[in-house]
This record gives sequence, C-alpha cells and structure tokens, in this order.
Amino acid sequence: MASHFSDRITDAVKKKKTPLVVGLDPVYAKLPQAIKNNHGDGEIDLPSAIDAIFEFSTRTMKIVAPIVPAVKINIAYFEKYLWEGLEIYHSLMSEAEALGIEVIGDVKRGDIGHTAECYADAHLVNPEYDGMDSVITPDAITINGFAGTDGITPFADAALEYGKGVFVWVRASNPSAAVIQDFADASGVKMFEKMAEVVGQIANQPQYFGKSGYSDIGMVIGGTSIQDTESIRKKYSKCWILVPGFGAQGATAADCLRFRNPDGLGVLINASRSIINAHENPKYIEQFGDNWEKCIEQAAIDAKIELSNAM
Repeated sequence: MASHFSDRITDAVKKKKTPLVVGLDPVYAKLPQAIKNNHGDGEIDLPSAIDAIFEFSTRTMKIVAPIVPAVKINIAYFEKYLWEGLEIYHSLMSEAEALGIEVIGDVKRGDIGHTAECYADAHLVNPEYDGMDSVITPDAITINGFAGTDGITPFADAALEYGKGVFVWVRASNPSAAVIQDFADASGVKMFEKMAEVVGQIANQPQYFGKSGYSDIGMVIGGTSIQDTESIRKKYSKCWILVPGFGAQGATAADCLRFRNPDGLGVLINASRSIINAHENPKYIEQFGDNWEKCIEQAAIDAKIELSNAM
C-alpha cells in the first residue's frame, strides 16, 4: 500500500503554515502580455496558445510552491485544447512533483461500475505502459458523487492502493445550486446533507486513515454556500474539506475558515483568479508594473496573510 494522501497534505499544510491552495485555471486571453509575446507573431494559433499556457502555468507553480501546500489544476481549462491540452495537464504533474508540491486534479468525474473504474485509473493511477514512465497523475482528484456509493467506491479504492486522495463534490457555491442541492426530503434532510452522509460513511472506514488521523476521502463545499453546511464539519471531523470560492468568487476568509477543525487543520481553501490574474489588479500594477510574476507572488502572500489573520 502506498503512503496516505491525508498524511502528505497534513504535513504540507503544517510546513507551509497555511490552508491556502492556488487554483490553476489559465485562460489565454487573460495571460500576461509578456507571455503571449514569447509565443507566436501576433496570430493566435493552437501551438502558440498551448506553449503560452504551459509557460504561464509552470512559472506560476514555481512562484507559489514555496508559499502554499498544494495547487488545484482544473482539467477543463486544458481539455479545451484537446490532446495537446491534456499533454500539458500531465506535464504539469511532473513539474509539481519536482517542486515538491501536492496537486489536486479538479476533474469532477463520476459514474458506476467499470466506467467509474476506468475514470479512476485514468486520473489516479500512473500509467504502466512502456515509454510512459514520466507520465503521472494528480495526488488527489475531485469527483461527482451523484451515483452514490457505487460511484465513489471505485475512486476510493484506487486512491487507497496508490496513495492518492478523493474529494467528493457535496455542496456547490453557485446560486442556482440551491434548487437541487438544498432540496429536502419529508424529514427535512437536504440533498447536500445526504451526500455528505454517504461520503462520510466511506471516509470513516479505517483503511482510508493515515497516521494524521484524517481520511483520504474528503469533500468539496463552496465557500459561499449556505451557513447550514457548517454542521458538516462537526459531523465529519476526519474529512479534509476543499473549499473553493475564496477571492474572486466572493467568499471571505471567515466564510471559508468555518470548515476548519479546532486543531486548525481539515480545510483547504482554494483561490484561483484572484491570484493567477493578479497582474490585472490595479493594486498590484501600482506596486509592480508589468512584472506579472511579482503580482502573483504578492497576491498569494496577501491571501495567505488574510487567512492567517482570520484564524
């Protein structure tokens, strides 16, 4: 059995003294002009866009690696570039490994039976084919648990075997999520509460626990989700909760930190656009001009300080 993701992420959060995670959601149009100028002659073609996004992503990871315990890479921003985008996505895993930083692959896959097993193999298992020794998968991934335990267990089993982690989407932060996820049954139990219960039953199985006392199976709960979600923290204290929405999506430090445990652990707080697009923020432009790397570095430091002060 490989090492537990829960132990590695616990150690990383303690070492970096922050629950902050930087999300890599690169959009070509938002890239610094200096990066665009390095690739192509003004015309936007696929090879130029691919090269620019890869350069931006790798340089951004090098900037934030000393500051945060993990990055969350959203596969959608790479899949749009087809097979070349997926090649970049996997190349970033190798870059992150060299930097000693954990990677959460935001893939939100979900299905049952053999299909779920294939998804788990694709996103949690390093390929064993000849000539693919350098291709690795994320340390953890996000999944959709709509199918229930049949759709979660194949991912959990693969995570256990290969030392990976799984975060199941429990409650989204977008406004229209309430129509479905807050829908209650006859006894008043809301859908997101039932989803958390299903995840908790799997996460609390002893084989998923590392020495840290935390499970390799966690949850995703949006930082701007309703206050009722705070009860999940108390009910499932051994789960890491990944909280997106800090920064550009409007969630405050206090909104996100309500999911931490009394020991200060158990929560990973993701900020994406507010950090990776910091070169567009007048506050940082005034400080650093067109030095986009310094803008990103300072934005990450500021987010880290904001969370620290709120704690």
